[in-house]
Amino acid sequence: MSRPPVYDRVALIGLGLIASSMFWAMRREGLAREVVGTARSAATRDTAREIGLCDRVVDTIPEAVEGADLVVLAVPVGAMGAVAEEMAPYLKPGATVTDVGSVKRAVIEAVAPHLPGGVHFVPAHPLAGTEHSGPRSGFATLFRNRWCLLVPPPDAEPGAVARLRALWEGMGASVEEMDADHHDLVLAVTSHAPHLIAYTMVGVADDLRRVTDSEVIKYSAAGFRDFTRIAASDPTMWRDVFLTNKDATLEILGRFTEELFALQRAIRTGDGAHLHDYFSRTRAIRRGIIEAGQDTDAPDFGRVQTET
Repeated sequence: MSRPPVYDRVALIGLGLIASSMFWAMRREGLAREVVGTARSAATRDTAREIGLCDRVVDTIPEAVEGADLVVLAVPVGAMGAVAEEMAPYLKPGATVTDVGSVKRAVIEAVAPHLPGGVHFVPAHPLAGTEHSGPRSGFATLFRNRWCLLVPPPDAEPGAVARLRALWEGMGASVEEMDADHHDLVLAVTSHAPHLIAYTMVGVADDLRRVTDSEVIKYSAAGFRDFTRIAASDPTMWRDVFLTNKDATLEILGRFTEELFALQRAIRTGDGAHLHDYFSRTRAIRRGIIEAGQDTDAPDFGRVQTET
């Protein structure tokens, strides 16, 4: 017997990788009776209609959120405040608003003041993605065995939080709750600073004119190949992430700089013992990630996905 849907109507605001994957996962698992989507770009809306993304694609935010039990903000972090202000008058009493942004404190400060009483706000962040973007990039298994962090405010209605948890678990994710500021620090370590480092390394290769473009492409080893995958991520999204999670990212980058200087000194002075000890410690972290089921030993630099 199939389970009842978690929500009758879900509105997706923004139709990129995460939102499109949410639709395919919800449809596959029967988690919503109807999913309505919209996007700012007419071209994106046309593509969504062409590929059957969402049960209905509408042209405006008010149309999308009308009667929705759950509204998902899947737009760049810097745009969420304006979207919240635009949709607020049309939200259904008792509806839940959530988001999928990778920064939480800035999203809460931008969105919460616009929401009317009787509407529940439960920020969220699925720790899943690829370097691809746009409505064609989504697939139903993106969230399988990945984490989704919920960041409910202290006065969040328990039923609204439980319902959103059920949705994410239904899409295959493992769910935990976390405080907003701690979330932003954790993600600065695990995602934001690594992305900035990847962007920088690819930029260094681009600037190093003694190495030609053809050599960078032809002789790319695994490390650089992974850097280019990360650095291919959506530039608007990552611009907003760094501007809205500034303090935590700068703190981690400061620590990174200190560690880098120590490694430079070890290389300069021939301190092999320091290098070996450092690399052994960091290697253990990689083993822990694999043992936790968050990656695989097999090379997967393009993160090619297949439906199973």
